[in-house]
Amino acid sequence: MSCLHKRPKRTKSEEQVFLEKVRKIAQENGKRLGLEGDEDLQFLLVGGELVKIRSSSWKKNRFFKLQEDCKTFWHESHKTFKRNQTFSVDDIDSVRKGRQSEGLNKHTEPSVEEKCFSIIFKGRKKNLDLMAATEPEAKQWVNGLEKIIFNMRNLSRQQKRYVLSKSLHQNFSWIINCMRKADKNEDNKMTLKELKHFLRQINVEVDDTYAADLFKKCDTSNSGTLEDLEIQHFYNLLTQREEIDVIYGKFAVTEGQMSARDLLDFLLNEQREEASTMQDALKLIEKYEVDATAKQKKHMTKDGFLMYLQHEDGSILNPAHKNVYQDMNQPLNHYYISSSHNTYLMEDQLKGPSSTEAYIKALMKSCRCVELDCWDGTNGEPVIYHGYTLTSKVLFKDVIKAIKDYAFKTSEYPVILSLENHCSVDQQKLMAHHMISILGDALVTKPLGNTLPTNFPSPEALKGKFLIKGKRLNKLDAIFNNNNTLEEDTVSEEDEAADCKENGQKAKPKKSKIKLAKQLSDMVIFCKSVHFNGFEHAKDNLSFYEMSSFKENKAFNLADTSATAFMHHNMDKLSRIYPAGSRTDSSNYNPVPMWNVGCQIVALNFQTPSKEMQLNQGRFLPNGCCGYVLKPEFQRHLSSQFNPSTLTEGPWLKKKTFHIMVISAQQLPKINKDKHKSIVDPLVRVEIFGVAADNASKETHYIENNGFNPMWNERFQFDIHVPELAMVRFVVEDYDSTSQNDLIGQYCLPLTSVQNGYRHVPLLTKDGDVICSTGLFVHLMVIDAQ
Repeated sequence: MSCLHKRPKRTKSEEQVFLEKVRKIAQENGKRLGLEGDEDLQFLLVGGELVKIRSSSWKKNRFFKLQEDCKTFWHESHKTFKRNQTFSVDDIDSVRKGRQSEGLNKHTEPSVEEKCFSIIFKGRKKNLDLMAATEPEAKQWVNGLEKIIFNMRNLSRQQKRYVLSKSLHQNFSWIINCMRKADKNEDNKMTLKELKHFLRQINVEVDDTYAADLFKKCDTSNSGTLEDLEIQHFYNLLTQREEIDVIYGKFAVTEGQMSARDLLDFLLNEQREEASTMQDALKLIEKYEVDATAKQKKHMTKDGFLMYLQHEDGSILNPAHKNVYQDMNQPLNHYYISSSHNTYLMEDQLKGPSSTEAYIKALMKSCRCVELDCWDGTNGEPVIYHGYTLTSKVLFKDVIKAIKDYAFKTSEYPVILSLENHCSVDQQKLMAHHMISILGDALVTKPLGNTLPTNFPSPEALKGKFLIKGKRLNKLDAIFNNNNTLEEDTVSEEDEAADCKENGQKAKPKKSKIKLAKQLSDMVIFCKSVHFNGFEHAKDNLSFYEMSSFKENKAFNLADTSATAFMHHNMDKLSRIYPAGSRTDSSNYNPVPMWNVGCQIVALNFQTPSKEMQLNQGRFLPNGCCGYVLKPEFQRHLSSQFNPSTLTEGPWLKKKTFHIMVISAQQLPKINKDKHKSIVDPLVRVEIFGVAADNASKETHYIENNGFNPMWNERFQFDIHVPELAMVRFVVEDYDSTSQNDLIGQYCLPLTSVQNGYRHVPLLTKDGDVICSTGLFVHLMVIDAQ
């Protein structure tokens, strides 16, 4: 096997010892994952050949194998300088069985469907399209990968206990992996030189004297190396958290431990969980305590307390908001709806690739409104791309198939297909045919009842359904009065399409017309696109289902000059906001001012990692990440006179004081892993986004050369006027005196979903993926303003 070629030369006996050591490590890690003895895991550990597919002509055999850490995949490469390549399970977003990726669908035949699968990576890393020799092998690869991914993300309570009992700390496995990298001669011992390398691996810089002192303190056997319990002692010294010691010491007043009564005192007085009872305290002890003797006494040790703080109940996000908790029976226009712009694009809007993959990624992030720019294809089949540019094209029917397959995997609530239609009548008819044949009964093609509706149905009533947004030849009442016989007619193009193409894009008449096919028109029920002619005109002449799209510049101007009218408009109708055509790099505008005036479909470029997309992720983080968030009551009732710019008295004005203490961070990743000496100098910035009066930002000092356990203990205070619209964003950066700071991690959520007290804040990458083993530790308090 190719993977054996790179192994160091060993004698037969040395090889046996080595293989036994590898087997034991793999067994231990499999046990840690809850997959001890699992056949699929064993299959991955042995590995095998797969066909790697890049194009119809590039299909190469490559050996793939899971390494003994049970989280790194090795595969051979024929590149001169990359003979061995690896990727981490942490980097995998999902595994898709069959020919579900664009590459496999294009470059393989339907006959090999069951042999194919794709590994989809987070961020912009390219998919791995693979084919196994047989169907059972493909199934075993997929099953094994999915088990590891699932178990790594969702270690059960028992498995977490196992890790803790081995290490007295949740993140011991992360430390051990770093130790293995530092153990250059693989003898399971650490010399002083390896120790220094290890410290750099975990992002801690120490001077030689400190490293030597720490080493000497742990080397109780005076052997010149650390092994077994000495390594664990070293680890415990390294991970000691003074702030936890202080907090635990304050409340653990029963025999040196925290009794259930002590814990309840902590929950009520420090965490401000006013509804907590003794039963809640006992449940937390049962859930998180790792010491059987303490649990029997209904006590919580410091290790159990740390575990509680680092998990769901101790998170900044209210656990009650992790699932759908809002009323989902309100009319559709009473919700903010997670929405994307130019969904088909993977990169920029001038020459970037169009792909079904972009739709899948957006839908898997619970995006509930996707855009389809439809144009005539050369072979009679309509295509999707950014017109008048060099972006690549993708078949309309392939996009609809991808949407059908992935629309409801992360959310069961309705998906709106926003059509930008530039097609001839014949190809429009084919579009209608494809949507009917592929989406079937899930496609809403008539009102839900037998009478003309006067308001939107709710997300609950539309579960699992697709709504079409586009032009319609007549009013909805035509369905009920037999006035629905018009075959085709001329309508104006979408406002977005009619906008002059900017910055090198081919100019187009402002108010161009197209012929609209009846088949396509009849599919538009609750989202009929119309031109906006002012709020008064809309109020007097438009039905609730007639909606307008606003370019960002126009929308921001209306929000500035007519905020209350804009909000009232959105109480009755839907509004869609889209980025200006000048954003050829697919950058984004700030969505917050649009939410402030009640706009529902605030469309952003999902393909572009940005602060704006992070705010969008934060907005839709609560309510089960379902893509729908109920707007505040004052944005839903016509009596409201709310204006986000001029804050008069009203039910929206619920002044709060937000106290926050940034205490510490744990295991911040290096920004540039290739630079071994690049220890981060972290600082934390806390930002508030909401109405203009609430927008604010404050930051800590930076700490030199410590990304492992930096401590700030800095207090901030924010005055919040409209808490129901406020968002909190935490940003951790690597300070640089000569250039722009680099982002280490970020996290955003609505203020209304913040839990009081001592809380851990998970950190996400710029793309919104969780950074494992990393977090902030803060103390928060949202109280009524005096």
